[in-house]
Amino acid sequence: MTRASHTRGGAVALSKEGLPAWLEPVVRAADTVKPLELSRFLPPENGSGRQSAVLILFGEGAGGPELLLMERAGSLRSHAGQPSFPGGALDPEDGDPATDGPLRAALREAEEETGLDPSGVQLFGVLPRLYIPVSGFVVTPVLGWWREPSPVGVVDPNETARVFTVPVADLTDPANRVTTVHPSGHRGPAFLVESALVWGFTAGVIDRLLHFSGWERPWDRDKQVPLDWRA
Repeated sequence: MTRASHTRGGAVALSKEGLPAWLEPVVRAADTVKPLELSRFLPPENGSGRQSAVLILFGEGAGGPELLLMERAGSLRSHAGQPSFPGGALDPEDGDPATDGPLRAALREAEEETGLDPSGVQLFGVLPRLYIPVSGFVVTPVLGWWREPSPVGVVDPNETARVFTVPVADLTDPANRVTTVHPSGHRGPAFLVESALVWGFTAGVIDRLLHFSGWERPWDRDKQVPLDWRA
């Protein structure tokens, strides 16, 4: 069975073999979703923006299917204190941004930020590239199955405040869903889970994955949480 494992500059590939049945809707969504169905913010046509990748890692915990998230340190210049997927900018050693570079970067960043053992992760899909205007990142979301779970936690407190998993059941629970309202007027989906407000890019991707996987449950979009102007 082919598995996606990582060594810097080494081989890394996608495989859908042997995935749990409950991930099948996610696989189908990844294969069919179009960029504008995920976000209205798409990479600039002139090719500008800093290439990056995030790892959307599905595991199976005591509460059923779950996602790995982290909370960025409050001292960071970009997205301080914000829950997010593990990830970051591509290094030259990661390889071609148009092919397997994002796969390598997603695994490398997850290892550096959470201590995740990449050899236990099977990468099975890639979502269309998206854009984060506030930071200028062009982001490739990489989907993974945590086939062989490994211990995770904060590696560098200067970058990461905590590492945690969230049951998918909590993300789909209407009681945990809200709409954030930024002082600029921008509104977006968000999740109140694990003593955290998950919002912004990360919440937007989770929201669309739940929707296109058929996991979304009706929720009150009028329940609002205002964001601080520094957000």
